[in-house]
Amino acid sequence: MAGKGTPATALLAKQKIDHRLHTYTHEGGQAYGPEAAEALGLDPARVFKTLVAEVDGALTVGIVPVTTTLDLKALAAAVGGKRTRMAELTAAERATGYVAGGISPLGQRKRLPTVLDASAQDWPTLFCSGGRRGLEVEITPADLARLTGARFAPIAT
Repeated sequence: MAGKGTPATALLAKQKIDHRLHTYTHEGGQAYGPEAAEALGLDPARVFKTLVAEVDGALTVGIVPVTTTLDLKALAAAVGGKRTRMAELTAAERATGYVAGGISPLGQRKRLPTVLDASAQDWPTLFCSGGRRGLEVEITPADLARLTGARFAPIAT
């Protein structure tokens, strides 16, 4: 994997977090999360996507299963906010240091408030972007929450 590391994989190595990397060829034409689940033969409810929203003007990360959508009101409530909307793509990419389709909750450029959907706790491990398209990290929900400072809350619909 030399030369293909990302800030997410660097963080995992530095923190000595037990994880597994899974790669697949990104073909395009469908949403990244469902594509990852299909390519890796995973239950899509176990594959999580990282979305960036604006809550009361502050960028906030919501991590939800790829089979669901982010409930913006629930995300706002989880961080004690009121007004919310999805962040502009360029703002999300700038704040995280990743490109759309490869935004990882791990190793982001700026530490943003993060909420992980409560359903993550139903799995011994979950899958999330490793920081580039075609790279998924398998990690325990507890380790993901600890590394990102995330709180668990029901934020998916």
